[in-house]
Amino acid sequence: MHTYDITVTTTASPETVWRLLVDAASWPLWSRVDSLDAARSVGLDPGGDDGVGAVRAFRTGRTVTGERLTEKVEPRLLAYEDAFNPSMRDYRARIELTPAPGSGTVIHWYGTYRTGRLTGLFLPRYLRTFMRGMAEGLARHAEEQQGGPTR
Repeated sequence: MHTYDITVTTTASPETVWRLLVDAASWPLWSRVDSLDAARSVGLDPGGDDGVGAVRAFRTGRTVTGERLTEKVEPRLLAYEDAFNPSMRDYRARIELTPAPGSGTVIHWYGTYRTGRLTGLFLPRYLRTFMRGMAEGLARHAEEQQGGPTR
């Protein structure tokens, strides 16, 4: 079993960060994914508030991965698992938002997954870097929505 565990602090409010997380259409604006694949997604909310059970398919390069939302506690927890992913099995991730001391939000994004023997040689390091970029991109974009720097 492999893991990643990323924590980033932003000056943006938990509500601003939350709105970006639950709206799959916003992810290409702030994350490392190239696009939302609406044709392979299921149950997306047209108003941008995807619910538990929705499958959000994201394209990064030529790879499309699907993530099924499994838990949602507004505005502090979003959890998902792999619906389809060619490189991983048993993928589960959680994004927890907590108010930062003073103001802002602590974003804690962590997950566990299994790989095949060959992908297990390079995927853990790659995914840690990729997920750090996801969390940092979320923090920066949320701040741009409110105006202010990432801490």
